[in-house]
Amino acid sequence: MDPYKYRPSSAFNSPFWTTNSGAPVWNNNSSLTVGPRGPILLEDYHLVEKLANFDRERIPERVVHARGASAKGFFEVTHDVSHLTCADFLRAPGVQTPVIVRFSTVIHERGSPETLRDPRGFAVKFYTREGNFDLVGNNFPVFFVRDGMKFPDMVHALKPNPKSHIQENWRILDFFSHHPESLHMFTFLFDDLGVPQDYRHMEGSGVNTYTLINKAGKAQYVKFHWKPTCGVKCLLEEEAIKVGGANHSHATQDLYDSIAAGNYPEWKLFIQTMDPDHENRFDFDPLDVTKTWPEDILPLQPVGRLVLNKNIDNFFAENEQLAFCPAIVVPGIYYSDDKLLQTRIFSYSDTQRHRLGPNYLQLPPNAPKCAHHNNHHEGFMNFMHRDEEINYFPSRYDPVRHAERFPIPPAVCTGRREKCIIEKENNFKQPGERYRSWAPDRQERFICRWVDALSDPRVTHEIRSIWITYWSQACKSLGQKLASRLNAKPSI
Repeated sequence: MDPYKYRPSSAFNSPFWTTNSGAPVWNNNSSLTVGPRGPILLEDYHLVEKLANFDRERIPERVVHARGASAKGFFEVTHDVSHLTCADFLRAPGVQTPVIVRFSTVIHERGSPETLRDPRGFAVKFYTREGNFDLVGNNFPVFFVRDGMKFPDMVHALKPNPKSHIQENWRILDFFSHHPESLHMFTFLFDDLGVPQDYRHMEGSGVNTYTLINKAGKAQYVKFHWKPTCGVKCLLEEEAIKVGGANHSHATQDLYDSIAAGNYPEWKLFIQTMDPDHENRFDFDPLDVTKTWPEDILPLQPVGRLVLNKNIDNFFAENEQLAFCPAIVVPGIYYSDDKLLQTRIFSYSDTQRHRLGPNYLQLPPNAPKCAHHNNHHEGFMNFMHRDEEINYFPSRYDPVRHAERFPIPPAVCTGRREKCIIEKENNFKQPGERYRSWAPDRQERFICRWVDALSDPRVTHEIRSIWITYWSQACKSLGQKLASRLNAKPSI
């Protein structure tokens, strides 16, 4: 057979994973890192290719977070945290910074009802004096997977079946049966919290672990938490059906009408901090996004308040063209070796360059409000008027120079190149603790949702048994109840 002759794609089916160029892939589960915990290496071609292909799967709708609503307002510092960070917008109590916030559902399409059981996005863009800071998170403090290598597969499983375009439980349960780390996230998604009443009545979380750095260069791991002043409220199944049937945009309308009426939504920002030298004191990896930090050991510290007091002027310009990226930080805030965060640093901006174009940061909702200067010239849809003659650096004709140096984490990265899972997975302890903390009626609703999902006729006996095994390891009583109602046994 002529190797250069065109063949239909089905002829290229291989029993092994390969890259687009046909190179064999020996590990499609873990990113290439320095040591077992990271950071991730850019030379992981397979990871970059996988994410880049995934980021370009939809035009022009967002692949995830397609359904969303935005509003504008301000963030005000209420407590002094200058000993933790040199970030200018957190320099002192009373400092206010303009913001734009986008709330969203994650999996479903742009016109989908806002009452579907789904995580909610909670993204805040701070227009600081030292550039923008994008705090991109969800309404849950944990996530399904800990390594961004699995993100495209995860979304494919959660999205509709590519053959029928119907979202189906058997596909979701099949994929996550290979990832017991997802159990903690499912204690949120299948809990009553799975359908927020609206955007005003839900919490927010940065999910990932970032790093705060003060003027002296001292680094602290940090997690961000938003708490609504009006409380957390959710919709149970019957309520969600009633609300969604009456108005599939109920949360968008609630946000818009509340602001228009002067009933401004407000959240308090809290942080948890951890000395990196203390990260081995826990029975889990603190940079693992499937884990929460214990508040009795690492208490919530108040920082400020977020107030949304202005509706957007144009939905397309300030919602559809609004773009976030966890890589966009300011001096005093930096990344950590969190494997999911490391991949989001690349993937989010890559997605927006595909969706909106290479100059998407020139669009008004995405552009910084402070003075800025660089030599990024021309390209598709570049509308910035520039008349200078110097577009290179350095130059004796251009007075622009480097900014004053700011501190970054001082930790030294050492280790061999590895593709592996972190050592302290501990997948079952926190999900079990969370389930046992609920009242009996809340536990019962959680069990019923799982019985319903696992009763899907296309869920095999093997998959059903695996899930019962997982939940038994998290909580023996929970596993027994599921096994009894499903007339099944654990796989071990």
